[in-house]
Amino acid sequence: MKFTFRENGRLLEKYLDVLLSGRSGLRIFFPLCGKAVDMKRLADLGHSIVGVDISEQALKEFFADQGLPYCEEPVPGIAGAKKLQVGFLRCQMSVLKCPQTYISFDGVWDRGALVAVNPCDRPRLVNSLSIQKFVSSLISFTISFPGPPFYVPESEVKSLFGNHCEIKLLEKVSDFSERHRRWGLDYFLEVLYILKFVA
Repeated sequence: MKFTFRENGRLLEKYLDVLLSGRSGLRIFFPLCGKAVDMKRLADLGHSIVGVDISEQALKEFFADQGLPYCEEPVPGIAGAKKLQVGFLRCQMSVLKCPQTYISFDGVWDRGALVAVNPCDRPRLVNSLSIQKFVSSLISFTISFPGPPFYVPESEVKSLFGNHCEIKLLEKVSDFSERHRRWGLDYFLEVLYILKFVA
């Protein structure tokens, strides 16, 4: 069973002002970005976007779907990783192997990375995000079945991020559809948090 996280950008659109806080020209990170259309939306607003994923095919499909030509080059210091770039938008492979000195961001939009990785890899993923001392981050979790996507309870959100972030639950919304019913699910919730780094 294949699950696609990024089917629409309604939550980002609804809370865009919360993430941006009136700021312009931000550098925003999309971990495990896949084909997230939200990247193009923010790039069109003049923000610098870096998306990272393990699937080269997904990244190439994103550029093809958006009708964007791109240049391709290797990523220094990461064997086998590639960078696909056009204008303010850059995508590369492998989020868990990014050198800590490589990334510095003003914000993060996680539309499914934390629920996609194996639970044992969550601390590594969180470390790759939290070291950036981002000003704000919108993180959306899916609550459903054993996974992937994997359930991330609020207690674990606090455990993973609570030492260096203020955490606020923004919204819980049912995303249940007939497709989920066919999968044997009784409910499908999306939970959105805003995290703000505190020194």
